[in-house]
This record gives sequence, structure tokens and C-alpha cells, in this order.
Amino acid sequence: MSAGQVSHFNGQQVLPAIRKMKDLEHLLQTSYTTLVLLDTHIAQLASIAQLVRQHRKQLLVHVDLIHGLKNDDHAIEFLCQTVKPAGIISTRASAVATAKKHKTLGIQRHFILDSTALEMTYKQSEKNQPDYLEVMPGVMPHIIAEMRQRIGIPILAGGLIRTLEDVLQALQAGAIAVTTSRRELWDAFAPASKVQG
Repeated sequence: MSAGQVSHFNGQQVLPAIRKMKDLEHLLQTSYTTLVLLDTHIAQLASIAQLVRQHRKQLLVHVDLIHGLKNDDHAIEFLCQTVKPAGIISTRASAVATAKKHKTLGIQRHFILDSTALEMTYKQSEKNQPDYLEVMPGVMPHIIAEMRQRIGIPILAGGLIRTLEDVLQALQAGAIAVTTSRRELWDAFAPASKVQG
């Protein structure tokens, strides 16, 4: 188990997902310690990661959505060695495995569209053992509960999370956190600031 995995993102119930630079600027001023970067260009990646580190926060990079990045094992190795994110998110099992080899959290994203996709998720998860699974869409509490019972991998819920109730249902079903780009949900679930001494 990776060091960052033990506390599950410092207890954050919401992992804010960044789509625009103004979202990043907002989140750097909050008590969130772990952020998800969704949509950016490879030329901006290193400076974003450095800015996040300067604010004593961790960055999870969704590598499938980085423009200009060929999503292969060499690209993941490059990211882990130069950008040094806390973790990567990908639909590709080999990308997750490469990240784990480089002591970076590997989060496997799965789209659960039907029973066949669910069974494939179980098989791939048992074989590849990612650090976390991100289940899409995240508004399926009964499926999250089933997955939580069947596999021993912590689950993140993402996609179509729109309301406070959506977040609470995912968490009650067994997700350890929810990924969302909705600012009103970031505000509702912002962690309490810790007094530094």
C-alpha cells in the first residue's frame, strides 16, 4: 500500500476536478490538499504541478485528457520522473501499472455501462491491482456497494455527480471519495482547515 493511500487523501470526501486555470487558482486558496487535473496541455503540466506543490497540495493527473501527450508507457514514465504527480488516473491498465512501478498512485478509471463492463472491471482489477478504482458514472450507489463488497480496492465515484445527495449516496454506498468539477460541491465538502503549529 502506498504511503498516500493509507489516509485516503487526508480524509477528503470530495476530490475537486480542475478543468480551467481559474478553478486551480480558486482551489489553491482552499483547505483541499489533493486535487485532480482533468484537462490541460502538456506544455502547462510541469508548471501546474510545481504551483500545486508550492501550495503544499498533491496533484492527481488524468493522463487520458492531457492534450499533446501520447498515452503510452514511455509518456507515463516521463510524467512520473519529471512532473512527479502524486498519482495518475487512466482507463489504461498498462499506464496504471507503469505509474505504480514508479511509486506513483495508479488510479484505474472504469466506465460501468452494463453487466459485461462490470464483470470486465472485476477481472481487470483482480489482475492489475490498481491503488484505486474510479467508477463512472458515480451515481450508481447499488453498484458501488456491490463492488466494495466484491473487491478490496478503494473506490472513487465520478461522473454525473451533480448534487449533495449524489455525493452522500456514493459515500454511503462505500466510495471513499467523489471526484467532481462542480464548485458548489467543493464548497459544501471543503475539509476543515488544520491549525499549523
